[in-house]
Amino acid sequence: MNAARLAVVSMIVLAASGCALTPDYERPELGAPEEFRQPVDAGESIANVDWFEIFADPVLVGHIETALEQNRERAAALARITEARQLVRAVRADRFPFVGLGASASREQQSVNLVPGATESDKYSVAANLAFELDIWRKFDRATEAAFADLFATEAVYRSVTIRLVADVAATYLLLRDLDSRLEIAQRTVAGRSDSLDLIQARFDRGVIAEIDLNQAQLQLAIVEAAAATLERDVLQTENALRTLFGKFPGPVQRGKPLTDWDISAAIPTGIPADLLHRRPDLVVAEQVLVAETALVGVAEALRWPSISLTGLFGAASSDLSGLNSSDAKIWNAGLDIFAPIFNAGQRKAGAEAQRARVEQALAGYESAVRQAFREVEDALINVRAFRAELAARNRQVNAARNAARLSHARYDAGSVDFLEVLDSERNLLDAELAESAARRAAVVALVRLYEALGGGWTI
Repeated sequence: MNAARLAVVSMIVLAASGCALTPDYERPELGAPEEFRQPVDAGESIANVDWFEIFADPVLVGHIETALEQNRERAAALARITEARQLVRAVRADRFPFVGLGASASREQQSVNLVPGATESDKYSVAANLAFELDIWRKFDRATEAAFADLFATEAVYRSVTIRLVADVAATYLLLRDLDSRLEIAQRTVAGRSDSLDLIQARFDRGVIAEIDLNQAQLQLAIVEAAAATLERDVLQTENALRTLFGKFPGPVQRGKPLTDWDISAAIPTGIPADLLHRRPDLVVAEQVLVAETALVGVAEALRWPSISLTGLFGAASSDLSGLNSSDAKIWNAGLDIFAPIFNAGQRKAGAEAQRARVEQALAGYESAVRQAFREVEDALINVRAFRAELAARNRQVNAARNAARLSHARYDAGSVDFLEVLDSERNLLDAELAESAARRAAVVALVRLYEALGGGWTI
């Protein structure tokens, strides 16, 4: 066996075994903490609970289901998954031989001046051809690996869009219920102050009180009427925002249970921090980007080395159609092509180095995403505890303000205090009730955002 043939055989054997020019991907060491900084409750993470169990309001569950079915951003994300799957199929096809079938028919007349006696002639042929590049350096394997990583990232983006949609619908719905509560408080206050104004007007008409008391009552009524008008506007605009999340045009939104019926005292187990790496879809996206870029280094490196392609053709050719069945019409060829970059080797080396730089960028992005995820969970835990404490304080504030308002009215009716004390106590009560409603909404939304930060809702 001569040296050239030995070299060819050796390269074919090497191609059959496959040799990657870069190591397989391994998840980088991130040094993530083993425990959350904030104290957490023991037990299975709430992220493992389905969203429809977390949001125990049948009306809200129905709204979320509508959004999941009709939201256009989610529909677009789902279509991108289909696109990514087809791209995987397209990339994987490079690993297999290409087989094509061709047929031709022609008639020609050569120049009699060049070929004396030349006449018209027919030519018919049919042949199958094959082309196959041997994956010596696992170039196609790495390209397929990158395509699968892109697919996994696209699926994770879909999950991320879905989880964010669920959380946004819940948070916006809770805002709507808070606005409903505050509007009810304002309207109740308007009715109460209107009644008080009637009494003040009657007393003024009888000359019992000074005009300034009448003006103060009119002023306070106008203030709360303006607040009610603002809240009415906010309710309608929040309904429109919800309808947009539903994938619908603006319109009314059905309500479920009031905020006061939501339980915010339940335990909130979070699981271990390491769960975030595989549960949060944004981290899956960031890691799959790193996987894809790492695999593409192998593709870039493989382009710097020789490639071997096998080609073949088998068919028949004849001057008439009936002759194609004759054994004499048989045509075939087989070949082996070797290509090695020489003059553009520097260009391909630069391409490989550029791809390594993309890996560094993807690694930095992944590490940054992990740190941001841990921060979001910690901040969400802080919010849950802080808003629970604030709500408890707001409850005490409302109770005290109601009692103070009752006593102020009694003292004013008895002539013990002037009307300013009554107005102050009413203002304090209104502010306290509005703040309590906002605090309750914030406490419930904090649970929603913690659920989102933990990557809850993988089953959706």
